[in-house]
Amino acid sequence: MRPALAAIAACCVAARAEPPSRLAPLNTTPQHVLQCSDGLVLPAWRPLEDVPTYQIAIRGFVYFLALMYLFIGVSIVSDRFMAAIEVITSREKEVRVRRNGSEQIIVVRVWNETVANLTLMALGSSAPEILLSVIEIAGKNFEAGDLGPGTIVGSAAYNLFVIIAICVVVIPDGEVRKIKHLRVFLVTATWSIFAYVWLYMILAVISPSEVEVWEGAVTFLFFPATVMTAYIADRRLLVYKYLKKGYRVNERGVIVEAEGDGSLEMALKPGGDDFMSDDDEGRELEKSRKEYVSVLRELRRQHPDEDLETVERMALETLMASGPKSRAFYRVAATRKMTGGGDFSRKISERAQSDLSEVKAELQRRDSGSASIEPRGPNVRFDPDHYTVMENCGSFEVRVVRAGDLNGDVTVQYTTEDGTAEAGSDYVTAQGLLHFKHGETEKTFRVQVIDDDVFEEDEHFYVRLSSPKGASLASPSTATVVILDDDHSGVFSFPQRDFELTESVGTYDLKVVRTAGARGKVRIPYWTEDGTAKGGAQYEIAQGHIFFENNETEKYIPLHIIEEDSYEKDVLFYVNLGNPELLGDNDDSNTGTEANHLATLPEEEAVVAMMGLPKAGEITRAQLRIKESKEFKNTVDKLVQRANASIIIGTSSWKEQFAEALTANSGSDDPDEPPSCFDYVLHVVTLFWKIIFALIPPTDIGGGYVCFVVSIICIGLVTAVIGDVASHFGCTLGIKDSVTAIVFVALGTSIPDTFASKVAAIQDKHADASVGNVTGSNAVNVFLGIGVAWTVAAIFHWSKNEKFHVDPGNLAFSVTMFCSEAALAVLVLVLRRRRSIGGELGGPRGIKIVTSMFFFSLWLIYLIMSGLEAYDVIEGF
Repeated sequence: MRPALAAIAACCVAARAEPPSRLAPLNTTPQHVLQCSDGLVLPAWRPLEDVPTYQIAIRGFVYFLALMYLFIGVSIVSDRFMAAIEVITSREKEVRVRRNGSEQIIVVRVWNETVANLTLMALGSSAPEILLSVIEIAGKNFEAGDLGPGTIVGSAAYNLFVIIAICVVVIPDGEVRKIKHLRVFLVTATWSIFAYVWLYMILAVISPSEVEVWEGAVTFLFFPATVMTAYIADRRLLVYKYLKKGYRVNERGVIVEAEGDGSLEMALKPGGDDFMSDDDEGRELEKSRKEYVSVLRELRRQHPDEDLETVERMALETLMASGPKSRAFYRVAATRKMTGGGDFSRKISERAQSDLSEVKAELQRRDSGSASIEPRGPNVRFDPDHYTVMENCGSFEVRVVRAGDLNGDVTVQYTTEDGTAEAGSDYVTAQGLLHFKHGETEKTFRVQVIDDDVFEEDEHFYVRLSSPKGASLASPSTATVVILDDDHSGVFSFPQRDFELTESVGTYDLKVVRTAGARGKVRIPYWTEDGTAKGGAQYEIAQGHIFFENNETEKYIPLHIIEEDSYEKDVLFYVNLGNPELLGDNDDSNTGTEANHLATLPEEEAVVAMMGLPKAGEITRAQLRIKESKEFKNTVDKLVQRANASIIIGTSSWKEQFAEALTANSGSDDPDEPPSCFDYVLHVVTLFWKIIFALIPPTDIGGGYVCFVVSIICIGLVTAVIGDVASHFGCTLGIKDSVTAIVFVALGTSIPDTFASKVAAIQDKHADASVGNVTGSNAVNVFLGIGVAWTVAAIFHWSKNEKFHVDPGNLAFSVTMFCSEAALAVLVLVLRRRRSIGGELGGPRGIKIVTSMFFFSLWLIYLIMSGLEAYDVIEGF
């Protein structure tokens, strides 16, 4: 403020020397006061001469308020731009892969995360600074200015020193945040320092005071070089260049490109260690699943009376709120709070409910799609299609049902067909015609079974429907009839050796079958046996007896499975059957009595009689494998992939955008808390900008690209006004454009990033979103903001056989100061990764404060030295 004070003092002296009603013209004031000129879109405030001192103060104050209001506007429109970028970079595609011999369709993120951060994300956060540089060049007839380049350098200094200083100190005491992608950070940090070294070289070394076409072009080409080298570092291509390209799974469960043979299968394999990056990215999906399941269990414990769907929604909200988020999310969230728009708590809740409903509906459609499809129109079928009858039953009834259109008459033929049972010896052949009259829905017919005294194994035959008229055959059109021998007590066993059940089954009824006879009452002991599943943990221990009554052919053993809500589960236990015992009338064992009776019989009769006793079958030991619920697993898979709070910053309609623009929300973390008076004030102050930029097309139109283009045009328009107002502000108060740029404009355009980085530092598990992207943005600012502007200007002057002159002056000195301090700052961040601290952010309270003060002092030194050099107090270049 020293120049401003000097200007005011000079005006006061001049006022004493002349008539009290007039001031000396502005151009006769001390040399620090500059001659104001019309801007690109905003003319200078006239008159420019003989302006009283109080009018100078009023003009300066008005320009300052206008500048602040324009900063708010560019922040709001930049958030629309960031929302479009988030939608674009979140695009996914389906990829078919083979896993465990079967083909699967998985979701793959189209954009590489590093490329997205260094291109569109960096452009989104730095768009005002970049466009200001380009617009200033165009507005000055392609002559160099101080405001654009000065803002870029000043913004870089603020981002690297002040934002990191804040992020270091806001971490709770004792906690640390560490940069996860260190290779990418070191590459972008190197480029960010080199960018300003290169800027100094082309200004003061290679071609002093002149920028040639090739220098501007090379400056711009360093941008793709930065992206490429960071991409190489992220994928470790120089080290692992012989590995095949594949995919890896990030923390949210979205699959992104990575190197490594078979990496997708390894990444999808829970706990697999064969494919891991140095940060164990292959385990991130499993960690997210475990986190969701853990939260779900805790919420079910806290809310035992809530239904499962409500608890699942609450778990998804928790996962979305605490999960990883993009820089775009934090940027938009910060601006919403600054402008009375509230946070995203309510939208997260609504999104969680919507996602859960969509997932449930999709799973239901999948299940219903796999079910058998009933034919359209009238049809006939068996119901049921399986009959088990005793040999001595005489005859039994078979049922045929009619469905669909019941109008008119329908006829269908039926006939029996041999299986292991033969017509004439085991059953009587049956055939005939069933006639359904108008409105009739079922018909029955009887089939006769032949009884004999010869012991036989269980036999079966078929009954088939054919030749329908007035209807079609539906499934099942064939019924199976099993004839059980009544001369034997039966053979008892499990129907199969292996069973697979889900942990969500609750009580599982294990079937025990009685074949080759069903005479008498039989008791069979059973008991469970631990395998990898432990009794009391995964299932309840069971032991007892089952009783088969006379002519009863099947029984069930109830087994209680304990649900753990486990994502990956594969444990087994066993159930054993003991020897069956034939019971008497009083439920006493009759096996001993039968044995004594057999001892008195002749040998041939004894052999036949022995065949009538109950026996254990071939399968008396069943293995039960408990696996996770497929529905639960599919739900977790889909919800974890959807648990990305960043996607809620997009909009689907103009109605939604205007509703958000016109509604004031609470800035509190509690979504149910009403807006405060301060929230309403912020909302009213920013309402103009909200309504204007609600006209920008929603992000759902054209995949976000329409919003992207319109938003960047709006940013350019607002930035052009900011450039004019900033220049008029500095000129009015006697502040040079170079100082206005590094103090006021750089600070104003970086305020949203400050709040975004602060929230990201506290909420994220890593430091990448808060400080890891700062270095990339600083490099992109130079390569795009200065590279594009100076390339175009150099070509314009070259076409006229002129030289594009750029006075190195204050810019070269400012760049030198920044480069020196930036190298020191990066070194400090790297040293903080040592075990004694453990990360770039946070740490012990004393170290936090010292680090933060050190970074903040670097920024103050940069401002002071650059200001002194601008006013020739110290000698520059």
